[in-house]
Amino acid sequence: MNFVIFDDERRSNFFPITYTRSTGDLRIGILKLRQRISSYFELTETNVIVSSELEAIYKERHENWKVNEVTAEVTIFINSRIKIDENSKKAILELKQGECLIKDKTVLVAKCTSDKKKIASENINSLFSGLKKIENPEINCWKYLWELIAENAEYIKRDFNDIFYDKDNYFETELGTIVINPYNVWIGDGTIIKPGVVIDATDGPVVIDENVKILPNAVIIGPVYIGKGSTIKVGAKIYKGTSIGPKCKVGGEVEETIFQGYSNKQHDGFLGHSYLGEWVNIGADTNNSDLKNNYKTVSVFFYPNKKEIDSNSQFVGTFIGDHSKTGINSTINTGTVIGIGCSLFGADLIKNHIPSFNIGTGTRVVEYFLEEFIETAKLVKKRRGLQFSDSEKVLYSKIHKQVF
Repeated sequence: MNFVIFDDERRSNFFPITYTRSTGDLRIGILKLRQRISSYFELTETNVIVSSELEAIYKERHENWKVNEVTAEVTIFINSRIKIDENSKKAILELKQGECLIKDKTVLVAKCTSDKKKIASENINSLFSGLKKIENPEINCWKYLWELIAENAEYIKRDFNDIFYDKDNYFETELGTIVINPYNVWIGDGTIIKPGVVIDATDGPVVIDENVKILPNAVIIGPVYIGKGSTIKVGAKIYKGTSIGPKCKVGGEVEETIFQGYSNKQHDGFLGHSYLGEWVNIGADTNNSDLKNNYKTVSVFFYPNKKEIDSNSQFVGTFIGDHSKTGINSTINTGTVIGIGCSLFGADLIKNHIPSFNIGTGTRVVEYFLEEFIETAKLVKKRRGLQFSDSEKVLYSKIHKQVF
């Protein structure tokens, strides 16, 4: 059976993080949404449908994937936003050709053939227009970024039990390292854990992937995931519900926060109930609020509505898009949304919504010229042995043009 994982028109619900990536590549728990779906169906190849804006960059980065291509054979199309579990897996496999599962008018899964060879997420629903629609209230999907944060701790536990748990897992640590509840800990090959580190997996698993460095006196309290090649700095305090993607450097105090990957928060300062994209740099002693003084629910700027909406959540920190940065001693208010390519500094409170490609203080920002942004982005990626590609330049140029 052929499987395709598709984004739909709700990709903008997850801006600014999905400006530069597929919805299926959002991280929650240990895995990305797409990876979790692939794991449940044991898929050996990756077929995705993404926005036409992302097509070139995905083909460039993933030469072995089929991107925005469909075949004439019978295919199961799975929405990347689906909350996959055993029940939804069973419903998907029982689906008959010519049927689709829907909830709240959203197509979650479809089984059909296509007379088209190419398609993008913005017109994906044209494939499903003639199918028999079956309402399935038991299958849910992700709608907002703050939902990922709220459920991250539980998904770390789920992914650990489904993928990483091994009763025979054996690891050695330096003398002076304390590991509490070691059967709830998984440590990958090549990882270095220095003396004085405390790993407490009492309330949830701690998964430390391959080639990670945990420097002296760091404290990690599960459930936590630390991705490949990341570094946890001296004296860091990593609390439950935190997922750190690959190649990040993290210090200070972090709680219930998701790092997509390749981002740095090396220094002291608090980051809580937040979601960071890639190539984000958090300056020394930057702090964010994740709880209002009146303990009311937090309003968050929502891109499809172009205004703030109530998250119905009491704990919401900040959402920061790719290649954005804060200067030293920056302060970020509860529920702040920072677009991609921003550079913020100064003593003024950063609050509400900072549109993409802006530079300045919390109260006064001006356009961050595209040429200057690209010059900095090239330097940032070069430090990690990577290049800022032509496809990236085209994508960021389009987004910059939308803003200005």
